[in-house]
Amino acid sequence: MAASTAAAVAPDWWNDVNNSPMWQDRSFHALATLYGAVSFVALVQLIRIECRVPEYGWTTQKVFHFMNFIVNGVRSIVFVLRRDVQLVQPEIFQHVLIDFPGLAFFTTYALLVLFWAEIYYQARAMSTDGLRPAFYTINGVVYAIQIILWMALWWKPVRAMVILSKMFFAATSLFAALGFLLYGGRLFLMLQRFPVESKGRRKKLNEVGYVTTICFSGFLIRCVMMCLNAFDKEADLDVLNHPILNFFYYLLVEIVPSALVLFILRKLPPKRGITQYHPIH
Repeated sequence: MAASTAAAVAPDWWNDVNNSPMWQDRSFHALATLYGAVSFVALVQLIRIECRVPEYGWTTQKVFHFMNFIVNGVRSIVFVLRRDVQLVQPEIFQHVLIDFPGLAFFTTYALLVLFWAEIYYQARAMSTDGLRPAFYTINGVVYAIQIILWMALWWKPVRAMVILSKMFFAATSLFAALGFLLYGGRLFLMLQRFPVESKGRRKKLNEVGYVTTICFSGFLIRCVMMCLNAFDKEADLDVLNHPILNFFYYLLVEIVPSALVLFILRKLPPKRGITQYHPIH
């Protein structure tokens, strides 16, 4: 009897929270605050790096922090205005405002995969000429397909197109997770083979291991959640009345990974003799 009563109460409590404007606003404003904090940290770190090595221009490290600043800043603004975003017409622009920062997040962390791939290839005396063109091509294809899906959704806003768009987002997340597993794993194994007495070996090994684990897990969770989001209305992330689900989703797949990665990669580059920080051409 007690078990059945608890089962009946739980859904009522959950529905009350989901349908409460107060809980919705609290959840979205909390997300806006957290995203704003991560954006601020990324900006501060970018300024510190620029003051440390201004002569190297826009290095991969600087671009990574700049994109973290932009992505998290835009997310913060969107969540501050989340209730207004839900009223934007035509509806396709709601999808763009909510989904585009996720694409930019993919590009930001794909840049980190590129950085590690370059280090790995250079250490193995292999050519890195094809890495950057591949990075630009992959991102170009991802953005082109997503824009086509948005246009199709605008032209024919049916449930099947929404599912297709979300499944494509899940696929890009899985691709990013596998990228971290491939190049983060390769770099980690290569560092393990360095002599134990190598300067900085242990610290770099931990750095690569932690970041690989965090980013792989984050993108994998996003992939699973986007699949659920596509087929289960109870897991819909694009509505106002799932504030708790939204809070924990964005916390786990973007905020916590970004904050941890920025903390782990907080070390400033040396002033001279740097070879691994290449300008973006």
